[in-house]
Amino acid sequence: MRQRDRDESRPPKRSADELRALAEAGNAELGSLTDHEASASEVAAWVARNFAVDAVSVACSMADAVLPYIVAEHLPGVDVLFLDTGYHFTETYATRDEVARVLDVNIVDVKPKQTVAEQDAAYGKDLFARDPATCCDLRKVQPLHDILAGYELWFTGVRRDEAPTRTNTPLVTFDEKNGLVKVNPVAAWSFDELQAFAVQHKVPVNLLVNFGYPSIGCQPCTKPVAAGEDPRSGRWAGSSKTECGLHV
Repeated sequence: MRQRDRDESRPPKRSADELRALAEAGNAELGSLTDHEASASEVAAWVARNFAVDAVSVACSMADAVLPYIVAEHLPGVDVLFLDTGYHFTETYATRDEVARVLDVNIVDVKPKQTVAEQDAAYGKDLFARDPATCCDLRKVQPLHDILAGYELWFTGVRRDEAPTRTNTPLVTFDEKNGLVKVNPVAAWSFDELQAFAVQHKVPVNLLVNFGYPSIGCQPCTKPVAAGEDPRSGRWAGSSKTECGLHV
């Protein structure tokens, strides 16, 4: 595992207009939000035909490794970005290590500019409890934005069934905020389909999933969810916050 320097040598990045046109072409070819949507594997194959592996990244929270598994079948050695906030469960770090061991991927630990102790000194202890939006911005959104500057495309595991804010998630879009193509291969999948795929293909899954954590973020802000409840209701429980800011 390492934190990639975004100034490392890479192929020249295509312009925003070129990437925006590719995203539009991808949606047309893959049938996003239609009755004939491409499968997750077909989406990854489209990316492999149009992007060099060094220009592609996979964002993974380490709740499971289904997305890295699917992408690595078409883009072996792909960078998998793990946002190491300093607040993760022990089980999440263990999943990250297992993914690095069993999949043909390159884990990239993406760290905030400040350690937890440095953030506490600057903003006061337990910022996540007082101002979770700022904490997420400092420890997740800004570090991801910085590292994505070196890529043309990022894969995410966003699914339409996760929240009302994600209902219309396309397979491919242009991410204006980060200036690159954003691909959501499992957008149409349910949580049960995700878990079934993991079992069938022996993909690493965070142990917490079996203990009522269908959506896993930072330890202080993630609670278990009762059967039948909204899978993301355990994230920032007790507050009005529903998104960390990465996808809005």
